[in-house]
Amino acid sequence: MIRSSTALLLLALASCRTYDYDSHISDHAGLVPDGQFARYGREQAQAVAVSREFAKAHQGSSPDALRAQADSAVAYARRQPDVVDAVADPLGHRVTVVFKSGWRLGVVPLAD
Repeated sequence: MIRSSTALLLLALASCRTYDYDSHISDHAGLVPDGQFARYGREQAQAVAVSREFAKAHQGSSPDALRAQADSAVAYARRQPDVVDAVADPLGHRVTVVFKSGWRLGVVPLAD
């Protein structure tokens, strides 16, 4: 009885997932490389620049650090010439950027 409950407890602890979403979201395996995506057009180049700035501002995984990282990316995005609006989702590790053409894009951190 004790062995089965111990085994069940170990199985339950082993199945607990981590909450490190940043590594999963910033993994761009299988997607168009950022240099090639930036060559598609002016807005795409600005989106890649915002994404890189988002990754560069990483300071930790606490909610305050994530908020500061997202605020930095939003401030950088709003300085881009074709960006109309930028809204942060710090806990979701993304910034929604709206361009003059109406194109809306969810930008995630892109570490080089």
